[in-house]
Amino acid sequence: MPLLAATILTGLLAALPLGTVLLDEPTAIERFLESLDGAPPDWHTLHGTDGSRHDDTLFALNRERDRLRSGRKALAQRITFLWDGVLSRYDQDAGGFLVAIGPKQISTRWGLIRFKPDGLPAEFLFPSPAHRRQSLQARLARGERIPVVVALTGRLVPDEALIYDFAHEDPTQGMIMPMVRVERIDYLLRP
Repeated sequence: MPLLAATILTGLLAALPLGTVLLDEPTAIERFLESLDGAPPDWHTLHGTDGSRHDDTLFALNRERDRLRSGRKALAQRITFLWDGVLSRYDQDAGGFLVAIGPKQISTRWGLIRFKPDGLPAEFLFPSPAHRRQSLQARLARGERIPVVVALTGRLVPDEALIYDFAHEDPTQGMIMPMVRVERIDYLLRP
């Protein structure tokens, strides 16, 4: 996703609870991971020379890193990550537009990062202000795609804060999945 326009990003940061860290670009994510685990694992060694995945080795790595990060301040840090979404239909009963969302992967020097939220609602609902509802409904009726940014805010799940694994698409590519217990969801229309 291209960087958000400065005005949207500024508005988002101002709306978030004080002290929240936005984790949407590689450098910020890498700093956050360093505060939790120091350094990335040696993905090449974990993968092995024969190319087979070593689930037992990954399991042991995850448990050891969970133990070592216990008590670190970053575990309690409120964080926000962003997913892309698209408005779908207007739900009269709920008073908003349903939003179709999907996770994204961010490439860092630690590996691919894909946030895994815990505690998501069954449906994502963009509560459109009344003065914008008709224009958004008209755009959808014309078949227009209306992108939104979905900002998910929460804290890491303490006992399973980071899961180290390999990407399904490329089994040699290391992947880290921060497990975030979601406390709040904000929606921003893209310009």
